[in-house]
Amino acid sequence: MVSTNNLKNGMTLLIDDKLQQVVENAHHKPGKGQAVVRTKLKEIETGKIVERTFRAGEDLQQAIVERTTVQYLYREGEDYVLMDNETFEQRLAPPSALGDAANYLVEGDELEIQVYDGRIVGVDLPASKVLEITHTDPGVAGNTATSATKPATLETGLEIQVPLFIDTGEKVKVDTRSGSYISRAS
Repeated sequence: MVSTNNLKNGMTLLIDDKLQQVVENAHHKPGKGQAVVRTKLKEIETGKIVERTFRAGEDLQQAIVERTTVQYLYREGEDYVLMDNETFEQRLAPPSALGDAANYLVEGDELEIQVYDGRIVGVDLPASKVLEITHTDPGVAGNTATSATKPATLETGLEIQVPLFIDTGEKVKVDTRSGSYISRAS
């Protein structure tokens, strides 16, 4: 248990059987009445941000979420096989546990996962990732000055929009938060 007076940003709580991470908190003492703590909480499973107010001094259940670094080895059917870098133990992770991170995984990648009660509840990816284009239509000469885009398929199977001058086989930097093209990789 943790008191609302001791909340810190990044702390994970178990509220209404949902894992929620404190994004922001502020202690507020109105002129009249009891002090309150206003919080913004991010539901770990859905990513939804909710605002919630608690009485000052109220006890909440803190959830201990372990962070561990794993290496993505390969796919086995629909599941992803991940290996813990410290214990070399392998575990199967369904696509639902990895969420959007599955769109950016290449065999051999290292990623940090969050584990609660034996199940993966979150994945931390770098803000950008370099991936190879496996298929895109050829660019037309002279069309490189405009901001027009075309679809391109990445080595992970994800389809993104890229500028017309990008060709198959090139490596590009992709924003893992939005899934958008950033630049050519050098």
